[in-house]
Amino acid sequence: MHAKVLKWSRTRKRYERQGVLVEPEAIEQAEKDCLADARVRELKRQREKVKREEKDQKYLQEYALHVRKLFPKCPKSEEFKIAEHACQKYSSRIGRSAASKEFDPEAITLAVQAHIRHEYTNYDELLMTGWERFEARMVVRSTVEEILDQWQEKA
Repeated sequence: MHAKVLKWSRTRKRYERQGVLVEPEAIEQAEKDCLADARVRELKRQREKVKREEKDQKYLQEYALHVRKLFPKCPKSEEFKIAEHACQKYSSRIGRSAASKEFDPEAITLAVQAHIRHEYTNYDELLMTGWERFEARMVVRSTVEEILDQWQEKA
């Protein structure tokens, strides 16, 4: 048995809900029920976590495979580094976007360009010395495009 607790609000000129009045026995029973299935819920959470991790690993493998298809001359195992970085959870990076989840070639190319920019140019050094992002990108653009072209050549 329960009852809704209402109180008149002078400022809003209406009754507002303040909570729910519940008998102590009902609260005790709810706590017992909750404790009784706590172990089951924990096991389910663990199983779901394992499933999510497996799904993420499969996605990374597929992403790396698509990088290798688009850039066959990419250095060996570099596609996995690109996939791991681009697809990092909660990062808002291109690999987490809807386009990348569909393995859109443009989205994958953006991830590869970003990898090249950070790993094969002095882009990060330019940023650290105070350059604006767009200026630093303009400076390293030709190097990025050159490496991208080399990686795209058919093996």
